[in-house]
Amino acid sequence: MSIESLREQLPDYAKDIRLNLSSLVNETLLNDQQKYGTFLATALASRNADVIRAIAAEAQEKLSPEAVTAAKAAASIMGMNNIYYRFSHLVSEKTYQTLPAKLRMQVIANPGVDKVDFELWSLAVSAINGCGMCLDSHDAVVRKGGLSTEQVQAAVRIASTVHAAAATLDGEAALAS
Repeated sequence: MSIESLREQLPDYAKDIRLNLSSLVNETLLNDQQKYGTFLATALASRNADVIRAIAAEAQEKLSPEAVTAAKAAASIMGMNNIYYRFSHLVSEKTYQTLPAKLRMQVIANPGVDKVDFELWSLAVSAINGCGMCLDSHDAVVRKGGLSTEQVQAAVRIASTVHAAAATLDGEAALAS
């Protein structure tokens, strides 16, 4: 499997998603680690098995084993953090924002790859999971780390396209059953 095989699975009505996948694979604003780590982390966050398999196969060719593990860790930890921090941000009772999270999240401090890359992947996953508090936090870190708004946008474009591919394939599977 590959991103090309993923493109071929998408129906004709999702031609825009197919074309966006192609252009994002060729994105030059991000280095390969940033780009393929974003693809992998967001595929995992999108939760579609076909998308995960296709993107993981290609990402594993482009990333070091440490980067593969870190991209998986970004999807995992943000799956937890996005729920917790979205809750504390959205609930009317503001006391929750002052309480310590009491959740283990050591991987953020020591991800095993460049911190800025891990934070970029965390930001992209947060875009899928809809946590504004996490988006702001990770955006501040990557921007302080030297990434431009265009680079951040490229990562979020990857996230949105990967998520759209997953949603399309999920919808097609539901219609077929």
